[in-house]
Amino acid sequence: MKLYKFGYYIALLLFFSTLFFSSCGKGGTTTPPDPCNGITVLVSGITSNPTNAGATNGSITVSATGGSGFTYSLNGGGFQSSNVFTGLSAGVYSIVAKSNNGCTGSASFTMVDQNPCAGVTIAVSATLTNPTLPGAFDGSIIVTASGSTGFTYNINGGVFQSANVFSNLGDGVYVIIAKDANGCTGTANFTLAAPNPCAGISITVNGTVNNPTASGANNGSIVATATGSTGFTFNINGGAFQSSGTFNNLSAGTFTIVAKDVNGCTGSKAFTLTNPNPCAGVTITVGSSIMGNDPCLSPSGMITASGSGGTGPYTFSLNAGAFQSSNIFSSLASGTYSVSARDINNCVGTASNLIVPTLPAGPLFTAVRTLIQNNCVSCHNPTTPNGGMNWTVDCNIVTFKDRIQARAVNANPSAMPPTGLLPASERQKIIDWINAGGKFTN
Repeated sequence: MKLYKFGYYIALLLFFSTLFFSSCGKGGTTTPPDPCNGITVLVSGITSNPTNAGATNGSITVSATGGSGFTYSLNGGGFQSSNVFTGLSAGVYSIVAKSNNGCTGSASFTMVDQNPCAGVTIAVSATLTNPTLPGAFDGSIIVTASGSTGFTYNINGGVFQSANVFSNLGDGVYVIIAKDANGCTGTANFTLAAPNPCAGISITVNGTVNNPTASGANNGSIVATATGSTGFTFNINGGAFQSSGTFNNLSAGTFTIVAKDVNGCTGSKAFTLTNPNPCAGVTITVGSSIMGNDPCLSPSGMITASGSGGTGPYTFSLNAGAFQSSNIFSSLASGTYSVSARDINNCVGTASNLIVPTLPAGPLFTAVRTLIQNNCVSCHNPTTPNGGMNWTVDCNIVTFKDRIQARAVNANPSAMPPTGLLPASERQKIIDWINAGGKFTN
């Protein structure tokens, strides 16, 4: 009991002594100096990366300067005296170095996996077996890979498999990937082709054409046959194929018929159907009535045409010009013409060398011309055309007949010729001609 009280008093003494001495300095509480003031701890290290992807055999060996008695912490873990950290995988690591004074420095280190495919080249080859028929799926590809080991294979992006054989393939392009144990890959494309069933096959199409019976009718037909293979079907102008080679209800035109055999091999031929010729055996005869040309009324010739031998109504053409419904061609000068007649079926006949003649002078005009020339030409000629009249020109006599009548018959305004009126018989010739029409042909 006495010993216990003695210890109690000693503890109280120590407590108050501490309070006394800690408050006796100048200015109150004293702050101890910072041991890291002006100290820089630098951390460096050497990394050893993992030897394989996913491996945990990497390491970091660090060193520190700026103090002594260092311990080290990895990624916030506990401090250790060893400066070597092992058993590391790929990643980023932070290491803190702490001196015996508690001063610290840190650095980051990155560990990377080694590329297992660096320097590895995988070559892919194959043995191909093509499908035996178009549309068949009995082709195959047997793959061989080199450049590594432990291969698996896939085709067209499918699941990898250990077998190197791909069966039940049709024609087409296939992409095969070989992958080794480290995931390194090689790729190759392979094409399987079905045999061409049409190699050496030549299909010939023939046919019998039955033309339409009338223009515009659609009762023509083509009966087609084919040789060079078997199992034919046929189509016309790109339509649906049919088992029969007969195509009915056709109008005039060109038609292409394709024959296709059981393997899809084809041949083709074009056939032309024509309308019957409506002019076969038809002869169009052109008749004509010709009126000559009066030289003083030129052009005044006329051709009146007619057609026969075909189916009317007819249209007519002069000198290969446009056809017209009228059969009369008037106001024609003297000369040679051709006239064509065309019937309703466009059958044409032509009459050539139709001559429109120059009409001769009529007897009444001839008599007047004789008396004028005998009595008046001495004063009315090309050299001395008194009053502008030249009676040596026949058509001047026709043109100025009224003037001739006024002077030579009626003496208005004076008699002509100047020697006196013509005898009554001569004057009557003029009157008779003018009363008949006063033309060159009267």
